[in-house]
Amino acid sequence: MENKELTEDIRKKAQTWLGRDYDETTRRQVQSMLDNPDPADLIESFYRDLEFGTGGLRGIMGAGSNRINRYTVGAATQGLSNYLKKEFADLEEIKVVIGHDCRNNSREFAEISAGIFSANGIRVYLFDDLRPTPEMSYVIRRLKCQSGIILTASHNPKEYNGYKAYWDDGAQMIAPHDKNTIAEVNKVRTAADIKFNGDGSLVEIIGGEIDRAYINDLKTVSLSPDVISRHHGMKIVYTPIHGTGVQIIPAALNSFGFTNIIHVPEQDVVSGDFPTVVSPNPEEPAALSMAVDRAVETDAELVLASDPDADRVGAAVKNSDGEWTLLNGNQTALLLVYYLITRWKELGRLTGKEYIVKTIVTTETIRAIAERNEVGFYDVYTGFKWIADVMRKNEGRKTYIGGGEESYGFLCEDFVRDKDAVSACCILAEIAAWAKDRGLTVYQLLHRIYAEYGYSKETGVSVVKKGKSGAEEIEAMMKNFRENPLKEIAGSKVTMTYDFASLKGHSFVDSEDFSLNMPTTSNVLQYYTEDDTKVSIRPSGTEPKIKFYIEVHEPVKSVEDIPEAEKAASEKIERIKASLGI
Repeated sequence: MENKELTEDIRKKAQTWLGRDYDETTRRQVQSMLDNPDPADLIESFYRDLEFGTGGLRGIMGAGSNRINRYTVGAATQGLSNYLKKEFADLEEIKVVIGHDCRNNSREFAEISAGIFSANGIRVYLFDDLRPTPEMSYVIRRLKCQSGIILTASHNPKEYNGYKAYWDDGAQMIAPHDKNTIAEVNKVRTAADIKFNGDGSLVEIIGGEIDRAYINDLKTVSLSPDVISRHHGMKIVYTPIHGTGVQIIPAALNSFGFTNIIHVPEQDVVSGDFPTVVSPNPEEPAALSMAVDRAVETDAELVLASDPDADRVGAAVKNSDGEWTLLNGNQTALLLVYYLITRWKELGRLTGKEYIVKTIVTTETIRAIAERNEVGFYDVYTGFKWIADVMRKNEGRKTYIGGGEESYGFLCEDFVRDKDAVSACCILAEIAAWAKDRGLTVYQLLHRIYAEYGYSKETGVSVVKKGKSGAEEIEAMMKNFRENPLKEIAGSKVTMTYDFASLKGHSFVDSEDFSLNMPTTSNVLQYYTEDDTKVSIRPSGTEPKIKFYIEVHEPVKSVEDIPEAEKAASEKIERIKASLGI
């Protein structure tokens, strides 16, 4: 289609948003885009309908079909309501819980959604204020709801908001409910199809009582209360980076027994503008810089951070030179898995039915820890809904110890079904106390794990491609990798490839094709090489990025070998990046 024809079709689509079913503010914004000689904003706002994908909605806020606003949020809620009424038609009452984070408009979107659910005869439990995503997941299970939503864009920049939908087990939806909900959302074509006039009698505000129950249940995850009692005054700096963690994480740490929580006052301020950071992402070193400065100032022993909806955790520790260094998501997951398995073993809890879970792009050292300790192991797709799927299938048969992903998400408990920075912060603090009790720092403990299970270094590279043209470019890049498969990476021959889009693998060693045993397809390519390198490539499902995950391994015999191994691994990663052209 020619650009002129495309623009004309988009103009016609935008003009439908000038009708009486849309509020005055929206109509003004759309008219301004139509009047602008430069059609760029109009095209980006209307060239497609913001897709309600398998994880819900996420996008830039503003007027238009490709933006997050009361109408795209409303269509999602109306479609979900329609599906719930079909799926649970035999229930006397259908119940949902609604949470939201600190983002601009999140409370408004939460209240709009509450109105729509209630207008459809569905009982709503609405939090009185912002709350962590994992607490919303907890409430679904505790109050036996059929669904739940949270208004959040996780760690995306401030221009974004989003909408994540959950099923009755407390996890984000997977097949068949995700596709069936999408089908119902797609049937909502105009604002007139959305029931905005709610029934207040069906909306119940929840808050403090749920917080207390959640924290009390989290305390059951603690494995070393005696250690905490000996080191309760350990100095811990915590920052919510302006988000929901401020509501509950300090209280949870206190409940575990930690009495010296040091705040970053500027970042305790709840704000969707995230005034002290460029990006509220604990993966970004800049997001933790104020907390690290506070740790230097107070001579603290651990820095903890959570993202805006408090499902991702970031941490910083002192290295062997006493300098603060940030842990990456793989290292955090590694520490958590090692500690949980070690303590379960010491406490005599391992019976042969326990298991841990990681995602396919997360460090393989976790697999080594599980296998050496004879703990069950599962490798799943990126996205915590797949970890939750393993938990669902094993419920009542096997015992969940923990699970995580390299993108700073971990879950230590089985009564929540999404990553949980609240429990992760508490257990990381417990690990620091446990290490201290043994005369170690967290950094030294991590090095002991490497010495025991082998040194690994992981790096993620995200190539950003924004807008319509960017999405097309990412698609073309994935197509090129498939049509011209890598034969070697940085001079090391590829020995195995996995294509999760076709669920086919190939061994170059045996010259054999084989099938991949996964629950569905996913647009991910994975390569393994002769020198024990793993490279994974996938488009992001929530941001305009194509992601490269690089993992390399170096042999070590002792802690003393690690500095040299780290140097060699860093040099290898640079060669790999150059060979991939990233």
